Amino acid sequence: MGIMSKQHKAGGEIDAWCTKCLLMLGHRIIAVDTKSVPARVECQTCDGAHNYRAHPPGQKPTATPARRGAKSASPSPRRADRASQEEARTKAAATSLRLWESSVSGHHPSAFRAYGVRESFREQELMSHTTFGDGVVVEVLDRHKIRVLFRDEARVLAHSIGS
Repeated sequence: MGIMSKQHKAGGEIDAWCTKCLLMLGHRIIAVDTKSVPARVECQTCDGAHNYRAHPPGQKPTATPARRGAKSASPSPRRADRASQEEARTKAAATSLRLWESSVSGHHPSAFRAYGVRESFREQELMSHTTFGDGVVVEVLDRHKIRVLFRDEARVLAHSIGS
């Protein structure tokens, strides 16, 4: 007696191993191969798209398939971690913006040195960058690298090159 394989199509749903959530979860089929086997899927929990995996790595498929459409009552630990990480990033960005504003505001444009890789900078020095705008050096990382806080984010720049 042969096993009947279900014909899958794009837009359908299937249980698959999510490579981001690291759980068997419901996925939407994005693409199928020529034999109607799912090739790419999108997790309905984390919205991550990845190649279809019928089971966790290192585990053989089970004879009884998982229930379709079963959802956890609470968010996955990874989703909760992502939410707290996003909240932390938002707070850090607000703190960085306040630091940038307090360091840069009220200074005459002549207080800002033009950035160049050959120029040497010190901590708390103000600079003007042609692409990123006004910034303040928050850290000298080594002889040739500095961390500069700009309005949108901190960046590592080269300095003292060739001097």
